[in-house]
Amino acid sequence: MAVEVEIERETIRQSVRELARARIAPRAADIDRSGEFPRDVVDLFREHDTFAVAFPPQYGGLSGSALTLSLVIEEVAKVCATSSLLLAVQALGGYPILIGGSEEQKATYLPELASGRKIAAYALSEPDAGSDAGSMRTRARRDGDDYILDGSKMWITNGGVADLIVVFASTQPEARTRGISAFLVDGQSAGLERREIHGKLGIRGSNTAELIFSSCRVPAERRLGEEGDGFKIAMGVLDRSRPQIGSQALGIGAGALEYALGYAKQRHQFGQAIAEFQGLQFMLADMGAQLEAARCLVHEACRAVDAAEPRMTELAAMAKLVASDTAMKVTTDAVQVLGGYGYVNEFPVERMMRDAKITQIYEGTNQIQRLVIAKRLLA
Repeated sequence: MAVEVEIERETIRQSVRELARARIAPRAADIDRSGEFPRDVVDLFREHDTFAVAFPPQYGGLSGSALTLSLVIEEVAKVCATSSLLLAVQALGGYPILIGGSEEQKATYLPELASGRKIAAYALSEPDAGSDAGSMRTRARRDGDDYILDGSKMWITNGGVADLIVVFASTQPEARTRGISAFLVDGQSAGLERREIHGKLGIRGSNTAELIFSSCRVPAERRLGEEGDGFKIAMGVLDRSRPQIGSQALGIGAGALEYALGYAKQRHQFGQAIAEFQGLQFMLADMGAQLEAARCLVHEACRAVDAAEPRMTELAAMAKLVASDTAMKVTTDAVQVLGGYGYVNEFPVERMMRDAKITQIYEGTNQIQRLVIAKRLLA
């Protein structure tokens, strides 16, 4: 059985690798340059059932395995970080339903996410509440069979295009994190305004938005779990999503290393390929070793997620921390390998360096990851 799973996993990974290199890689530079949301890539993922990798077969998915999703995200991120984020955020929007949803909610919404018929978003952060979720100001008050949402969310990936948004709001403000609840909000709801954010350093084709809720009415049947379950759901989601950001970081770094290796073999100085110089070889060796070490940690975290192991939280934070820091260093070194050519957008490594930065910030900053890890170690 384990062998069959591995064969299936490798088949999926190879299929996505071929798709990414043939269809997405040629688009990557233009997506970055234009900053436009890549709807053609969304259609491509729909056509090839790529979104389905994140979801269990009983809900229309292909796998539901964190490790399989990790391999897929890495392959796409090697050529285009923006496109890989489409897969990561679709999973991010589905995880709250898997964790806190009723069987009816799972059967209703997960197949639509698995097929890509609906695009998901996850709305936790606010203008004044990023790492400190207890300071959340978005409110949800009960009104008969509905809840009324008022407040705003910030830096929401897919926020301007999502059909289904998981929104966290306080139903009992004085209880801080224990008073947070989670809701499934239709992207076209009355009382929801979406303001797209432009001018990002990297992942420029990814849609990022501020969401404004003004007396936005949500049916009570769209609440996930009980009132007050929201923070527990949110933290459970991050345990599952952080390794996938690590996977994205791995892909960005691996793509940069691959390009730098090819360049070093072709670029000649002082009568030989620069790959022949020991100083450069040492740099490339460090890049490869650091990526492989990070990959081992990310895959271990994914296995912990798949097995629901107690160390899942700790390993997820470690994976995200190490992989994203590694991606930032490796992409910076890749720019250095290319020298002046690495500094212009005719070559992809400068884009990869810009894209790598966000992996140190979203899904909890790396400073927050260190707090999570330290707390677990000290316990």
